[in-house]
Order: sequence, then structure tokens, then C-alpha cells
Amino acid sequence: MKIHNAEFVVSNTNYKNCPENTIPEYSFIGRSNVGKSSLINALVKKQKLAKVSGKPGKTQLINHFIINNQWYLVDLPGYGYAKTSKKNRTQFEIMIKEYLENRIQLICIFLLIDIRHSLQKNDQDFMKYLGINKIPFVIVFTKSDKISKEKALINISEYKNELYKTWSKLPKIFITSAEKKQGLNEIYKFIDSCNKNFKPTSF
Repeated sequence: MKIHNAEFVVSNTNYKNCPENTIPEYSFIGRSNVGKSSLINALVKKQKLAKVSGKPGKTQLINHFIINNQWYLVDLPGYGYAKTSKKNRTQFEIMIKEYLENRIQLICIFLLIDIRHSLQKNDQDFMKYLGINKIPFVIVFTKSDKISKEKALINISEYKNELYKTWSKLPKIFITSAEKKQGLNEIYKFIDSCNKNFKPTSF
């Protein structure tokens, strides 16, 4: 897959106001400050398509971008720590869950995880939520350039071992670096494969 164009479409707080056309849709989510915006910008080859910030909790809306006029990339608010009120965090949770549970053209969630850290409870809880609600997802480890290759492999192995305590089968895993452009081709291939199998008549 080659990215020919990527354009912002709309931001919403309610899934009912999201674009109505039934083209494939892929959402990116993770704990605050996981490097989500940087990875999105690297994927679509635009430095400022998604807003990058050193301040956790920058994304606070459901942001739709159309890629190659063929599929949507959706930037969702992060979960976990954010410099906002408890009331706002609760509203974010409700907004995200309503979107995930009702957006029928949503093909897959890209769950971003900082490769430098061990398994976090809020990541594990979110995976459990996705599993219970039968929402397809893959795991995308970010910031692989921040540690050695050997340490990255050790961390991933430990992560898998911890997940196998509660999961019989693990989702597909990608190892990425926005800065080094690592893992992007693998994600392109995955999305391209999903798009080819997409049947809009199923809606």
C-alpha cells in the first residue's frame, strides 16, 4: 500500500455524528503519551495531520481522517493519565465505548503500547473489555527506537507471558518506531489485506 493522500474529515464527541459512508475504518488508541499522534503522522506521511504534544491527554475528540479516499483512520482519545478532571475522563470513556460498540464499519483497533514498559493494568483492562465485546484488535508496540533490540525482544516476551495467563490466543503484534519508520510496511500490509476482504454489503 502507498499513501497518496490523507485528509482530516471531522471531529466528534458522539459516534452518531461520524461519517455515514460504509468504507473500512481503523482506530488508534492507547494510554496517554504513548506516541499515538507521532505514529499516525508517520503512517500517513504528514508531519502535522495528528496533533503531537508532550502533554498527556491532548486528543479529546473522535478524529476521522480519510486515507487514499478509500478508508478511515480514526484517532481516539487516550486512556489512563490525562491532565483533566475526573468528570472529563468519565465522559471520554463513555464517548469511546459508545463509538467502539456501535461503529459497525470499524474493522480493527490498533492498541498502542510503549515497548519500554511492562504490562500496565489499564492496558490489560482495556484488552479485556475489547475481548468481552468481541471488538477485533491488534497490539502495536511503539517507541522501539528508545531501547535496544535485545531489550525490546525481552520486554515483548515478558508481555506475552503475562497475557497468556488470561488469554488462550494473542492478537497480532507489530513493533514500531515513528522516528525510524519501523513496522509501518507491516501495518500497511495488514490494512490492505483487511480492505481487500471488506464487504460493504454486510452492513
